[in-house]
Amino acid sequence: MLKKSLVLIGVTAAFYLQAQDISVIRNSIDVYSNTPMTGSSKFNAMAGSNGALGGDATSLLTNPAGLGVAIAGDVSATLSITGNKNTSTLAGSSVNYNITKGNIGNAGGVATFQLMTESPWKFINLGASISTQSLENYVETAGNTNISIPKNLVDDSGNAVVGNLAYLGHAYNRYGTQTKFNLGVGANYNNSLYLGASINMHYVDLEQYDSANFGLDLDNTIYSFDKQYTPFSEKSNGFSATLGVIGKITNQLRLGASIESPTWWSMDRIYSDYYTGTDGLVYFDNFIEDRSFRSPMKATLSGAFVPTKNFAINVDYTLGLTKPKYKVQGEAESELNSFFSDSYKNLSEIRVGAEYRIKAFRLRGGYSYASSPFDAMTISSFSNNGVAGDNNYSDLILGARNTIGAGLGYDFGKFYVDAAYQNISSKYKNPFLSGNESYGTGYYSGDFDVASPSSVVSDVKNIRNNFFLTVGWKF
Repeated sequence: MLKKSLVLIGVTAAFYLQAQDISVIRNSIDVYSNTPMTGSSKFNAMAGSNGALGGDATSLLTNPAGLGVAIAGDVSATLSITGNKNTSTLAGSSVNYNITKGNIGNAGGVATFQLMTESPWKFINLGASISTQSLENYVETAGNTNISIPKNLVDDSGNAVVGNLAYLGHAYNRYGTQTKFNLGVGANYNNSLYLGASINMHYVDLEQYDSANFGLDLDNTIYSFDKQYTPFSEKSNGFSATLGVIGKITNQLRLGASIESPTWWSMDRIYSDYYTGTDGLVYFDNFIEDRSFRSPMKATLSGAFVPTKNFAINVDYTLGLTKPKYKVQGEAESELNSFFSDSYKNLSEIRVGAEYRIKAFRLRGGYSYASSPFDAMTISSFSNNGVAGDNNYSDLILGARNTIGAGLGYDFGKFYVDAAYQNISSKYKNPFLSGNESYGTGYYSGDFDVASPSSVVSDVKNIRNNFFLTVGWKF
């Protein structure tokens, strides 16, 4: 394997954001540390809150002990239609972009095996679940001609000249799919204690782009540039394991806990490396590298209150116990690890979900809040009037996430149909454009490169409107 590394100094956020594409940081958290939580319509309507309730295959997404709660077999498939809208605002100008995708978001099932003995062990159940979600995400930011970067150039006569490159626009563009497959076992002890374990297999296939447009005043020409080391494509496989327990304190109150190991990822990447030739023109080579990444370990505590057969409410709290970490194969991974050590905040998420039954009808709702994954950071950035200076930002790169869910269903006996809607919203500060000329980490066109030690930072609002339809069979 060919391997390219960056030789970097310092561990400050300001320096690091000059050194690599921001999407590397964003994908490390948004993709590799945040596995799919797309379940059945019931699960999605309750905002993923079922850690102490269980009873079907979506237990594998939170607490595999929930498999042991099932007393009948169940299989289901869920159609997922997801809408993703980004609005990026800079200097009073906003750019909107919508993406709508449809696929089979989840399929799963539980097989129950009743133990016909006098032992207090009542059931041993097996479950499987596969969740798939699109990673496609496009964030385009308008230009601001107040932001101008000088560049030393040579004209057609061989004379040294200074050109000014006015910033005219930027886009992060990501394509791909993420899949998680869970296989688990749950056990029922005396209808009061439930134990479970699962193995979880992960797969990611993505392409990432980071590009910008500049206008050169010397020839009034617009040039398109790509960030160093982009575009890149990755194919990655990961593995994790989960253990869980649920206990009935009373007939109405249940408490649960689960712990999921880190996901150990193996990544294979193809990327573009740009350089300036002896003739002064820009060329690029494609390289292959492999990386190993470890996502944070997570623990979830749950409580459920079931006062009657017609009503249930559940609360989950998930906390990250470790920080993301790359296997060090060069200075680039060392800098990534230093950045996460200094700036990453451990995951914290709370989910609340409830279900109410009116004969065969089911009404469901839920809410989830996940905190911002990064501490506030100070970086060098441009103001709207084009002046560079140090500025402090909260919610830089990624922000807090709010999820509201609602749904209904109807139980026909052996068959059931459920529908759900989710609204997921987040706001964050979106940095781009910075690069370090000494290390060649700026932006490159076919003619020349441009590097600025300061970032442009836009305000991004992300809204996801998701619809789900589940058809299931009980046996």
